[in-house]
Amino acid sequence: MIVSDILYAKIIWDENETPISVDFSDVYYSRIDGRSETRYIFLSGNKLPNRWYNGIEFVIAELGFGTGLNFLETIAHWQTFSSGGKLNYVAFEKFPMSKVDLKRALKPWNELSEHASKLIDFWPPNTGWSKYELDGSVTLHLAIGDAKAMLEAWNADVDAWYLDGFSPAKNPDLWEADLIEAMVNRTTPGGTFATFTAAGWVRRNLKAAGFKVEKIPGFGRKRECLRGDLIIK
Repeated sequence: MIVSDILYAKIIWDENETPISVDFSDVYYSRIDGRSETRYIFLSGNKLPNRWYNGIEFVIAELGFGTGLNFLETIAHWQTFSSGGKLNYVAFEKFPMSKVDLKRALKPWNELSEHASKLIDFWPPNTGWSKYELDGSVTLHLAIGDAKAMLEAWNADVDAWYLDGFSPAKNPDLWEADLIEAMVNRTTPGGTFATFTAAGWVRRNLKAAGFKVEKIPGFGRKRECLRGDLIIK
């Protein structure tokens, strides 16, 4: 399909220039500190960068690409802590931001501007699958469309999952049992997940699919969040 077929996210902005989804009535990242939220929830929750030993080929998959902040923060850590390896970052997004909104959303993060500029330059992606080489060690694979359908048709092994859809109460489709089972089927032995939510039904779906789930203190005002490891049978 062509770029014009994309269903773009509808965005409004609060007084602090935080992007908010109109359709899901939820923020894209923490109003307190989006970068710190990414580091705590997704990097630390997946025990990264401790798993990035020299020469490793590592796959991260994210449900909900949003502003790309998680991706950019992960690149910054990868370039600092890995050596001679290859990172494949796979992101599923049904409603990508427009180029104008993406640029505005990433403007506050000056320290990430080098790769943010590269991301903005090739934006917007096509519907379906797009592949972008950020540098010699990082490749971004973007899947624009329905996450469940695209994930079920995708064949890969994932080392770490970032589960970053909007709130389960407002966007339940991205947390349903069938989608989580498809995740597990594409997770390597020793693979992990991390997410900001601690919703009981999400936790039960993760456990039923085969993850050992752990509650940990949440970020900012959130009391709890979840992380976990795939149970090796």
